[in-house]
This record gives sequence, structure tokens and C-alpha cells, in this order.
Amino acid sequence: MTVSEEWVKKALEDLESAKYNFKGGLWGNAAFFAQQAAEKALKALFIKRFKFLMKIHDLVTLAKKLKCPNYLKVLCNNLNPHYTETRYPTGRKHTQEMAEEAIKNSGKVIEWVKKELRK
Repeated sequence: MTVSEEWVKKALEDLESAKYNFKGGLWGNAAFFAQQAAEKALKALFIKRFKFLMKIHDLVTLAKKLKCPNYLKVLCNNLNPHYTETRYPTGRKHTQEMAEEAIKNSGKVIEWVKKELRK
């Protein structure tokens, strides 16, 4: 298994964790894991293309460096806040709808990355 494949595998595990937390009503945790899944998927592609790991949590920056299509940059921008807002009690309270959207957006990012990795 290549390094990029290992990162995608971990991204898919995080997406499953997001779905599991969603089913349990833990909306913030679901959104956090959705953001993490997208981040790991983008890093998988970054590693394949540039041969190193960029240690950053900003999905929009990763998307720009990877020259992602604009719709994906929008999804990344929507996912970005979940990295910090879900980790502290002072963050925004997450709703079921927010978590559901995060999971959906993360899945779209992962699917795009998987297609790019096959090229």
C-alpha cells in the first residue's frame, strides 16, 4: 500500500467515525471527523503530487495548492471551521443539519480525491 493509499484509508475511517457519531447524536464530533476525513484525503493527493506532507489544517489552502475545482474549494471553506469550533466548549453549537452537511461535503471531497489519485 502506498503512502497516499494509507492516507485515503485513514480518511475513510474518519468518515465512518463521523457517520457513527452522527447516528449517536454527537453533531460536533461528527462534523469534526468529517473535516478530518476531507483533510486526510486532500493530504493523500498532496503527498502523491508533491512527495511531501504539508503540515496544515486549512482545507482551502490545500485545495488551492492542489488546483481543485472551485466547487470543491467552497466545500472546503464550509468544512474548515469544524476543525476548531468542535474542539472547545466555547465553539459554535453544532446541529444535526450542520453535521449532516459536513459529512456530505467530506464525502464529495474524498470522492474527487480518489478520482484524481487514479489518474
